[in-house]
Amino acid sequence: MFNKTRGSAPHTVRALSLALSLALGTAAVWTPSAQAHGSAAEMLPMKKTLEDFGATVRWDGYAQVFTIARNSTLVRVKPGARTALVNGQPLRLDVPVVMRKGQPFVAQGFINQVFQSGLDTTFVLERTPSPLNPLTADEIKATVDILKAAGRYQSSYRFTEITLKTPPKDQVWNFALTGQPVQAPRQAAFVILNGKTVIEGTANLAARTVTDWKEVEGAHGMVLLDDFATVQAVIEASPEYAQALAKRGVNDVKKVIATPLTVGYFDGKDGLRQEERLLKVVSYLDVGDGNYWAHPIENLVAVVDIENKKLLKIEDQGVIPVPMKATPYDGRDRKATPAPKPLDISEPEGKNYTITGNTLHWRNWDFHVRLDSRVGLMLSTVTYNDKGTKRKVMYEGSLGGMIVPYGDPDVGWYFKAYLDSGEYGMGTLTSPIQRGKDAPDNAVLLDATLADYTGKPAELPNAIAVFERYAGPEFKHQEMGQPNISTERRELVVRWISTVGNYDYIFDWVFAENGTIGIDAGATGIEAVKGVQSRTMQDATAAEDTRYGTLLDHHIVGTTHQHIYNFRLDMDVDGEGNSLTEVDPVVADNTRGGPRTSTMQTVQRTVATEKQAAQKFDPTTIRLLSNPGKNNKVGNPVSYQLIPYAGGTHPIAKGANFGKDEWIYNRLSFMDRQLWVTRYNPDELFPEGKYPNRSKHDTGLGQFTADDQSIVNTDNVVWLTTGTTHVARAEEWPIMPTEWVHALLKPWNFFDATPTLGLNQPTK
Repeated sequence: MFNKTRGSAPHTVRALSLALSLALGTAAVWTPSAQAHGSAAEMLPMKKTLEDFGATVRWDGYAQVFTIARNSTLVRVKPGARTALVNGQPLRLDVPVVMRKGQPFVAQGFINQVFQSGLDTTFVLERTPSPLNPLTADEIKATVDILKAAGRYQSSYRFTEITLKTPPKDQVWNFALTGQPVQAPRQAAFVILNGKTVIEGTANLAARTVTDWKEVEGAHGMVLLDDFATVQAVIEASPEYAQALAKRGVNDVKKVIATPLTVGYFDGKDGLRQEERLLKVVSYLDVGDGNYWAHPIENLVAVVDIENKKLLKIEDQGVIPVPMKATPYDGRDRKATPAPKPLDISEPEGKNYTITGNTLHWRNWDFHVRLDSRVGLMLSTVTYNDKGTKRKVMYEGSLGGMIVPYGDPDVGWYFKAYLDSGEYGMGTLTSPIQRGKDAPDNAVLLDATLADYTGKPAELPNAIAVFERYAGPEFKHQEMGQPNISTERRELVVRWISTVGNYDYIFDWVFAENGTIGIDAGATGIEAVKGVQSRTMQDATAAEDTRYGTLLDHHIVGTTHQHIYNFRLDMDVDGEGNSLTEVDPVVADNTRGGPRTSTMQTVQRTVATEKQAAQKFDPTTIRLLSNPGKNNKVGNPVSYQLIPYAGGTHPIAKGANFGKDEWIYNRLSFMDRQLWVTRYNPDELFPEGKYPNRSKHDTGLGQFTADDQSIVNTDNVVWLTTGTTHVARAEEWPIMPTEWVHALLKPWNFFDATPTLGLNQPTK
């Protein structure tokens, strides 16, 4: 690694500079022109040429070196040098970099020569495609063509999903472990909205036939992207809405931003007909500061009939002045501060991981990655190579679902309990990741392809980030008078970000070399705020205005709410036969004599059924998913510990903060228990059920556990719920620093000894 620290000892810096010069074969004199194959080469400005290609260019004036980075390729080259270093390997250049009037130029063929040199081994050709690879753009198009050819297509159809229908689990595991192709044909699953009707089915891509087609009774489909435009058009065309705006001093409806919100279900108490496809619209005023979220048009709700594209009614609870103070969240109103000195993360010899198609290999880990239109990032066939044997850890892991319920009973708030993935599709709302800001500079960014609501493939650039990071010491011990024994911990992070309205959600899957898998969920973006009369807490109206939230700014309240995440984890700990084990540390009497009166012991039990497994998280109990048929070397069942817990500023969400007579408890159960274990069923994918929009009853985990099946030594799925009760604070306005919560999967007697012993030790 090249040292750029100015505080280094002069002789050290000179030695590094000399070594670099020798490695790069620096010419003694920079040449004003360049020759290629005996003739003058066409030279192009380096910075613009490479940045147009998507690379970054940095100049180290002290070491006289250009560093060029693009995704997984790192190039170091000196002006005039005939040799560049590509991921630490020397590459002979046809034409050196030359300086002209202080600016660097490269030959026209520089990009092809460097980036197609074969010295970057991060991306490996996938010789046998994984059966879990997401549908390609051609396969998405083919699905629609199959429907058309079968006479099953209408121009009115709108697609909430066209996605891979995964083959049987046993066949997929066999492929992951042996490479044997699956026998099942490649299939696409689809869900269609035709007006109010929801249709789901399957297409066989090989046979080009529709293999399943059925209407789903009583279901309301997802909110689609064209619904956003529909509600905006409806309110802009409504004279009644214009009158309500005029009462609030708003006379230009074109400056009003509509947000399409799901209406929930209240057993008719909200006056809405269940059979209608409806959205509620809460609006904000664009005052030109780039942050319309800071200017809520309070107490005004429009109910829009999406199917017929008309305003059904207006709910007006009285005029609250629109907060008009400019509140940009991009810092434009703040005095500029000096930029920090660069923090370089360098991998001069290339990556420690490889990506083969959609399969990642890092150290002892192998797993498959894909993006789903509903739940976003999905990891599959996760294995750990233990001394040459690939051991199963998890068949599939992803966000199962999440809910963001608010606690304010007023007209614009009482119905807000967003099921972001199940109602809006968080994969569809994927936010492109920006290198150096959303992910570190050393991240590899991966694109994805999903079907849009018209059934056409849509490219999502920079949808997933993969990067390695330092994570502290893995272990350390200093014995007096002996050499220090320690090693660094490395982690591999797979990151995905989704923007759902005002909030941005960051999801990290974090793999450690010691077998631990962390799941981190970060909330950032803009708080959903309420317009109020109060300017400060000293106003007479403040107590009432802040009953359901915190006064964040003049006339702005951040309403108390929750972020509750549920992760679906199809764990297969060394195989599919697993049981839920609980271990309780207890205080017991000392029966062996001596001065002590008490001892610390453990009590262990196996949880028998699904209903018994559904429980609040008690951090004093150790919960394990164990394989009773596999033991480590001393006879303990191999296991993984299950840890759902919250972190950060806000208190843990141990359940939804609602009274038990609220109708939401009839619709959803997952938010009120932090641990669920169910018998594996390939159709049980979402904790809130497949069609939660306007649902009356729980078709998710409440239904999955109703038959209370045995979970002893069976193929089980773990569902971990974590989250926070978000009590707003001033430091989160006008934009919220990322607030993280966590879940953790930790090996427990899975190995025979410290798995990282000997890690990073030089080979003898």
